[in-house]
Amino acid sequence: MIEIKLIRENPELVKENIKKKFQDEKLPLVDEVIQLDKDVREAKGKGDALRAERNRISKEIGFLMKQGKKEEAEAAKAQVKEMGDEMEALEKREAELAEEIKNRMYVIPNIIDPSVPIGKDDSQNVEIEKFGEPFVPEFEVPYHTDILEKLDGLDIDSAGKTSGNGFYYLKGNVARLQSSILSYARDFMIDRGFTYFIPPFMIHGDVVSGVMSFAEMQNMMYKIEGEDLYLIGTSEHSMVGRFIGQILRKEDLPYTLTSYSPCFRKEVGAHGIEERGLYRVHQFEKQEMVVVCEPEDSKYWYDQLWKNSVDFFRSLDIPVRTLECCSGDLADLKVKSCDVEAWSPRQKKYFEVGSCSNLGDAQARRLGIRIKGEKGNYFAHTLNNTVVAPPRMLIAFIENNLNEDGTIRIPEPLRPYMGGMEVIPVPEKVKKF
Repeated sequence: MIEIKLIRENPELVKENIKKKFQDEKLPLVDEVIQLDKDVREAKGKGDALRAERNRISKEIGFLMKQGKKEEAEAAKAQVKEMGDEMEALEKREAELAEEIKNRMYVIPNIIDPSVPIGKDDSQNVEIEKFGEPFVPEFEVPYHTDILEKLDGLDIDSAGKTSGNGFYYLKGNVARLQSSILSYARDFMIDRGFTYFIPPFMIHGDVVSGVMSFAEMQNMMYKIEGEDLYLIGTSEHSMVGRFIGQILRKEDLPYTLTSYSPCFRKEVGAHGIEERGLYRVHQFEKQEMVVVCEPEDSKYWYDQLWKNSVDFFRSLDIPVRTLECCSGDLADLKVKSCDVEAWSPRQKKYFEVGSCSNLGDAQARRLGIRIKGEKGNYFAHTLNNTVVAPPRMLIAFIENNLNEDGTIRIPEPLRPYMGGMEVIPVPEKVKKF
């Protein structure tokens, strides 16, 4: 959420930013906010004037009573009551107008960084850099579900019966592999100075509206029926939400946090043929990075976060690249974002495995997260990035570490988590259960 002062002083800048994000339908919101803001200040001015006049008349009542002017005193009392009723109505009106402003401000997108390329959608994202040499083996790489089923590590059919489409069972060595990847990711981030968290997996509605846009919420979040609770779509939601309403000490910053959680998403929208199997699912696990910092430090931490993801994937022999997200591909709260994409030997192209975002003070402004400074309090900046999110990362891992006989290589960093195993074998006999 942007500062209303910006709309008051430079509405054309806000409108131009909306145009850059190809959201012209939101342009009228700027003028609506300007008018509503005028109405609020007018109501407040009337209320302040009434309050001052009521206080003046209230003081006179005592003098009138002392002078025996009972009728005049009673008339003054009636006037004071009338003023009180009018003030109450003005305060109610002021609150209603403030809510109308907030509802519109929540929809107006954040001001994007000048470095963000202008484009309508993700097809116009710009490649930044490649890390590692993409490799295509001489043998054919099967679809990931076929690889995992050959390893006796995946059961989608049973999950369909228990939970429906978009769910799955992992088992045996494959389940162990996913847990090992997550454990390695946890330790990888701890070694880089991040504090490890396991957060709540459900959050209140005011936290949801604080960390994401309404459109995102509608398309992503599962609500618990009859309760003010939502299942998190990423642990960023809980981790940023834990600072709600807090005033942070300058000397304690930055907060560098890494958190594990299951994630739950509706995944609304059309899915292509390459998004079958484990690519888009309703439930998965993720290791996340979150930073809360000084405004002037957010650009530095943005670079550190995406570099952590690159280093993590490269340590597991997976080639990756970074893509600068264009204006039309940025969620409304984001100032700047880049995707980390992993190489797919089967598709012979990269696909998204994580996203790094600088949200400026948008989340902090919504949630009331301030820093206590020498010249007063000001809003913090928040950033987030995916360390690793199986099963999507699992797809990249098995494709890049697949042997021709169907076995899977285990890179050295993972071996301690896999009990020293160097290769996941193809079982000679599959036990059906």
